[in-house]
Amino acid sequence: MPRTKHSKEFKLQVIKEATETGNKTLVARRYNLNANMVSRWCTEYKNGHYGDVDVAVLPDLDAKELSKENEKLKTLLGEKDLEIAILRDLIKKKNPHLLKNLK
Repeated sequence: MPRTKHSKEFKLQVIKEATETGNKTLVARRYNLNANMVSRWCTEYKNGHYGDVDVAVLPDLDAKELSKENEKLKTLLGEKDLEIAILRDLIKKKNPHLLKNLK
């Protein structure tokens, strides 16, 4: 199994969920991690290894990821709508008789 270096934000999110639920094993299973690793991260957090970060006030990563994906989808949809409008204009200019079949 290859080693993976997890970001500080990811570790803090896992720590937040582990402290909220009180079940480190369940959180580890959810993220496909080893339960010992989650316990070690929680211990390191309690010992101040991650600085003065309070996991209680951290926003959920899922919300950030969803907003990023939402923005990407909005831009993609806008591009497709523009492409359709351009193609319809081309049909009107070059082949007006094809426009009857389009509607």
